[in-house]
Amino acid sequence: MNDYTKYLAGRVTAGGLSRREFMGRAMAAGVTLTLADKLFTESAMAAEPKRGGHLKLGLEGGAATDSKDPAKFLSQVMFCIGRCWGDMLVESHPLTGAAVPALAESWEPSKDAATWTFKIRKGVKFHNGKELTIDDVVATLKRHTDSKSESGALGVMKSIKEIKADGDNLVLTLTEGNADMPLLLTDYHLVIQPNGGNDDPLASIGTGPYKMVSFEPGVRATFERNKDDWRTDRGFVDSVEIITMNDATARIAALSSGQVHYINRVDPKTVDLLKRAPTVDILSTAGRGHYVFIMHCDKAPFDNNDLRLALKYAMDRETMVKKILGGYGKVGNDFPINNTYALFPEGIEQRAYDPDKAAFHYKKSGHSGSVLLRTSEVAFPGAVDAAVLYQESCKKAGIEIEVKREPGDGYWTNVWNVQPFSTSYWGGRPTQDQMYSTAYLSTADWNDTRFKRPDFDKLLLQARSELDEAKRKELYRAMAMMVRDEGGVILPMFNDFVNASTKHVKGYVHDIGNDMSNGYVATRVWLDA
Repeated sequence: MNDYTKYLAGRVTAGGLSRREFMGRAMAAGVTLTLADKLFTESAMAAEPKRGGHLKLGLEGGAATDSKDPAKFLSQVMFCIGRCWGDMLVESHPLTGAAVPALAESWEPSKDAATWTFKIRKGVKFHNGKELTIDDVVATLKRHTDSKSESGALGVMKSIKEIKADGDNLVLTLTEGNADMPLLLTDYHLVIQPNGGNDDPLASIGTGPYKMVSFEPGVRATFERNKDDWRTDRGFVDSVEIITMNDATARIAALSSGQVHYINRVDPKTVDLLKRAPTVDILSTAGRGHYVFIMHCDKAPFDNNDLRLALKYAMDRETMVKKILGGYGKVGNDFPINNTYALFPEGIEQRAYDPDKAAFHYKKSGHSGSVLLRTSEVAFPGAVDAAVLYQESCKKAGIEIEVKREPGDGYWTNVWNVQPFSTSYWGGRPTQDQMYSTAYLSTADWNDTRFKRPDFDKLLLQARSELDEAKRKELYRAMAMMVRDEGGVILPMFNDFVNASTKHVKGYVHDIGNDMSNGYVATRVWLDA
């Protein structure tokens, strides 16, 4: 790093240089994009935090049906709420995605990676004053392996054969070796609770930087700082208020007027307008998130692969990225992995918009009549517009799409994972294995395309225990091809996470793991006034 770059980094640390300004100047000075992004994030994290104040977040993605049980977290709001009061055993590095110690301070695998021993951190207290023990950890993980818990992490946890304590250590014995095991424990449902949450899964008692004060599902949640937090590098404000704001216009108005400090899911179409506001910063982060159109492979007419292929070829991906994302993203290829993942399968031909091929497969499918697509504003920013745009591109292939706009409240319980064709989103996962295990493994509760293939499951399990990276990469390539050509997901675009804050918000960390600084926004930022 040359002297000029050091100067720029110092400006970031002092809070006087935005990400956009830093990236532009650093790259002009000959710094690569990857290095510039790394330097900016490290410099922002190195800034001297200011403690105190009341942080208000206006977030889309909450509903009256939201549950405080971490096992049942579904939406963006609950994702962020869970990060406020709870901790996992392992976290992921915001820049590299590598496993980082949290409540587990270290770990050691067996030679075949089928047995993992985790050393649990001592001296950590729950919000109720009880000290964290190995029994709490064991009970938590066991609860998430029980199908009765309806845990979103169940697909991941099914690979664990035995969970037990060995003194103060946690020992996990897997059904087969898995080199990614620590990263699987970063799943945001796996919040460690007293006695695993078995006594009261809704208590919201954890070891996180904030204690929950109140919760009104679909309305708001409030928190106060945990004065006994075991970490000193987070929880800088005195209190946090998370307000559900599912209306995009209301969120922008609230931010522009200073009613809230931060909003998520900024529609790219409004970015230029927001940039004109002298009090607002745009926070755009590239990562693993993707917007999808999901078909249930086990329900007519989507149980016909020719129809699924027709609908995939009828998707104009380039136009989607341009008009829906405003350029804040990249074209997808109908499988849920992009080049931010380790062992990304290279050389797979990009599927392009082809009305002729779509018409060919549509005719071959034998289907006639309209195809019903359900959507809502809460599915992803611009989802309704995306559905209409898709409707138009399908017309050129002779496919009639009927778009039904559903209410935002209840969409994640009444439409997603229930209705056979709908719009949705995924925030990505730390590893390819976890992404596939959560959404494509036959037995996964969140298999929202009903893609149930024993041959795919076999490849997934084989890749999980394969320690030769070259062989593992080939297995992941075969899995990607299977999902792309035979699965029920239409994945037109990987989205940048576009959020915004007032200039009073400092220390924001651009995290490739997921949206809203991987859900940690309230725990990482501070206020300068």
